[in-house]
Amino acid sequence: MASLNVGNLGEYLREQRRTAQLSLRQLADAAGVSNPYLSQIERGLRKPSAEVLQQVAKALRISAETLYVRAGILDEKEREELETRAVILADPSINERQKQVLLQIYDSFRKENAAEAAAAASQAAQADRTAEVDQAGATGATGADRTTETPAGARAAAAERPADASDA
Repeated sequence: MASLNVGNLGEYLREQRRTAQLSLRQLADAAGVSNPYLSQIERGLRKPSAEVLQQVAKALRISAETLYVRAGILDEKEREELETRAVILADPSINERQKQVLLQIYDSFRKENAAEAAAAASQAAQADRTAEVDQAGATGATGADRTTETPAGARAAAAERPADASDA
């Protein structure tokens, strides 16, 4: 079988399994997957589904989101957002209304920061385009002077050139 781009996931799973002091067979049993299938995942030969990753994470007592990121199912920003939300929702010291208010505030800050980042990126892109246009204009004007000289301009350019033997 050709190796998929999940080697990093497999190496990470193997490391977590060894840290938990579980054999491959024990983890497979705890996660409810076959021993050969789990072995193929660890060797980077199979890409597991999100459901299998969740079962393995539960058996290893680690974050399923971390496995999702390593498997390429989630990107790092999504994982951080999910973990933040999970921490807020799991906090036993605040009530449900407070949790919802915190999540609304969190969402509003994320939207505000995203809008500011988009505006900054747009301004930077506009500045880059302006600089390119300015540079192209300066280069183009010089090139245009050379290629589209008027007869008067040609006479003036010829007058500026020193006369040599071939002109005489």
